[in-house]
Amino acid sequence: MRDLTQGSITAHLLGMAAFIGVSLIFQTMYFIVDLYFVSQLGSAAIAGVSASGNVFFLALAASQLISIGVMATVAQAVGKKDEAEANLFSDQAISMSLLFGIVMLALGYAFGGIGVDALTADAASAAAGRAYLFAFLPQLALMFPVSAMTSALRGAGVTMPTMVLQTATIVLNAILAPVLIAGWGTGVALGAAGAGWASSISGFIGTTALVFMFPRVQSYLRLHLDRLKPNFDAWRRLIFIGLPTSLEFLMMFVIFIVIYGVTRQFGADAQAGFGIGGRIMQSIFLPAMAIAFAAAPIAGQNYGAKRYDRVRETFKITALIGSGIMLTLSVLCHVRPDLLARPFTDDPAVLAVSNDYLQIVSWNFVFSGLVMAAGSLFQGMGDTRPSLFASATRMLTFVIPVLWLSYQPYFTIDHVWLLSVASVVAQCVIAMWLLARTFKHKLA
Repeated sequence: MRDLTQGSITAHLLGMAAFIGVSLIFQTMYFIVDLYFVSQLGSAAIAGVSASGNVFFLALAASQLISIGVMATVAQAVGKKDEAEANLFSDQAISMSLLFGIVMLALGYAFGGIGVDALTADAASAAAGRAYLFAFLPQLALMFPVSAMTSALRGAGVTMPTMVLQTATIVLNAILAPVLIAGWGTGVALGAAGAGWASSISGFIGTTALVFMFPRVQSYLRLHLDRLKPNFDAWRRLIFIGLPTSLEFLMMFVIFIVIYGVTRQFGADAQAGFGIGGRIMQSIFLPAMAIAFAAAPIAGQNYGAKRYDRVRETFKITALIGSGIMLTLSVLCHVRPDLLARPFTDDPAVLAVSNDYLQIVSWNFVFSGLVMAAGSLFQGMGDTRPSLFASATRMLTFVIPVLWLSYQPYFTIDHVWLLSVASVVAQCVIAMWLLARTFKHKLA
């Protein structure tokens, strides 16, 4: 256990963010590795895998209900020096995660193919998307217990071991991807399905290793198999904290679904360009995300210890560092977006859409960084409802307008990106206002 209520906040933030950042990079590399090798199969495969990959956001949304809840409750228990409470919420989060993983598998195999068919622009893209999704679903199910365990450790201030494990897992995925996708060394090419199986096989091995690692990298939390029986009071607390964040990610899923829906009329090349640009944006956001992820347990432990001055200071430092990172990334995407997209495609039509997307949406990077910083503080204080409210405004400022515009004769794909920028700026303004109100009421 790492006591985050003492010492330099900046040192804690940067120290944890370094490990979290590496962990996030390698987690995201699952998709980058898959996308790289799938891109060799053509635009239809890219579009199909990108469309089916949106199910990841649905699984991520569900996993946040558990992971944010356990991170906040464990962090606050650690701040109060209550080891029994920390273990209670850790055990119950793992119990919930097993149930969620089973449900994810059942729903994915039952309805995933229908969803992919609805999103893709042609039959070839749909076939590739279904093949990838059905092979990738085991990895999505495993994401739930992995998120529960790593978030419990994060709440206790432990981040390095999970980073090392995820690094090893992605290396294994990178080795398996060309073998299964292109048939390197075997002569049996599975195509898009191979990308999904590479992730699922490496994810299973990584999850098994995490189970054995969990009680050995710290002495505060333990795996108690006899305490996995549902404790519904604990579940309610986890759900109260995690559900708003889960709904936020669900709205992100809705936004991506809407984008794929309205861009169908521009063809598979446009969807492939957005798929590449979207993956690139998620990847380059990782440093700022790492800072925000590190801020949440720092804020949580200090909030539990009633060190309210340190909670405020955590936000100031997080916002300053995150904004600097995002400003740098904005300049990069404005000047040479092609350097980021070219490794994944040499198709001029796909590259043009990707470059255009990155140049336009980069205007909201700083605002996105501030939204992430505010969200991390809401999580640490154990009330994520204000963050949900701010995110919900994008349903009004983006989803409804873009759906209306898609039926207008003058509609272009740039309208989608411009509306996205405007909606994020509005979300940021509302999030800052709500954070100020929350500080006033909770940190008096």
